[in-house]
Amino acid sequence: MSDFYPKQRPWYFWPLFPFIKIFAFIFCQLLGPFRWRKEQKWPKGGLLILSNHLSDTDPVFLYLACGSPMYFMGKKELFSMRVIGPLIKFFGAFPVERGSPDRTAIRYSIDRLKAGHRVGIFPEGQLSETGLLQPVLPGAAMIAKMAGVPIVCCGLINTDRVMPYGKLIPRPSWKWVRANFGEVRKFSDEASHEEIVTWVSSELARLTATTTFPLRDGEGR
Repeated sequence: MSDFYPKQRPWYFWPLFPFIKIFAFIFCQLLGPFRWRKEQKWPKGGLLILSNHLSDTDPVFLYLACGSPMYFMGKKELFSMRVIGPLIKFFGAFPVERGSPDRTAIRYSIDRLKAGHRVGIFPEGQLSETGLLQPVLPGAAMIAKMAGVPIVCCGLINTDRVMPYGKLIPRPSWKWVRANFGEVRKFSDEASHEEIVTWVSSELARLTATTTFPLRDGEGR
């Protein structure tokens, strides 16, 4: 695999990570404010995180809400940009060729999951221009089955107010930005791709329909 698919993070990532979390928290609160909720405690080990995709700022909000380092797919074109490419690579992004099955990205996702890491994917495959959910592609289901790890879905709300479709500069949303995580589910070996895709689609619809929820002590902080 190329340098875009490293087996481990650079040594200097870990000393910087606490400061990165602080910066991300300030960024998200200034542009939000931002709150997140998890329906249950996440298991240790590999976990596939699937989210709807409203804005180019989604990875930042998702990263903060997850609370720990993760890897995530990003469109290949981003990695050729001078500043953005090295930056997102540092945070654990790896390129995927959209529009066709990218075997290298799929194998790397499976490798990271089997190694016990969290991997984030936007299973719709592209940004939503309208803010509505798009069809879930089957690639995420194949990765989950081949890696043998559980899935959790995340419904992001109002991130498109921070950076609307087609815009390049983030701005305050003036509304709550939210990340709603659903139940963690591991499918059996007998589950079909269609069954997984149907469940993911249903979860994303449920989680993005939730616009308000009570915060328990310690949540969203």
